[in-house]
Amino acid sequence: MAASEEYADKGREPVTPPVNEHRPVLGRPLEVKVDERGVERAIRKLRRLMASEGVLREIKRRRHYEKPSVKMKRKLREAERRRKRRQRKRSRD
Repeated sequence: MAASEEYADKGREPVTPPVNEHRPVLGRPLEVKVDERGVERAIRKLRRLMASEGVLREIKRRRHYEKPSVKMKRKLREAERRRKRRQRKRSRD
């Protein structure tokens, strides 16, 4: 246990924040400037940017709590998918 943790009483567990407290998501802010071409064009550009950054996928994934075991399995599946994709790409070259 770190020395910086707060303790309610000596010999007891550290005081932890409530489970439902949201932690901020770190990342670079998405920014699209509206120029003379119009708002619709800026919205399309923002959607493309969000898709490339994976923002919507992340929002959908965080909609519900994901158990650590399920999270680990998902990450393993994603890693396997990436590995197979790299293999296919290398075999074509």
